Amino acid sequence: MTKVLILDANQEPLYPVRISHARLLLSQGKATVFQRYPFTIILKESLSNLKIEQLGFKIHPNIKITRN
Repeated sequence: MTKVLILDANQEPLYPVRISHARLLLSQGKATVFQRYPFTIILKESLSNLKIEQLGFKIHPNIKITRN
């Protein structure tokens, strides 16, 4: 699944979005193309209710890692 990089109005990076969501933002006039490679869009207005998604991972304590 390909993601599109997105910047807010202050050029701060946000969580990458799906192509369909980026296309919707562009067609509604809420964003413009910032850079073509890697494809990045920038929002025209800053977000007042910013929702940041935290990423994490789990490690199983009994797993053994083997290398060839």
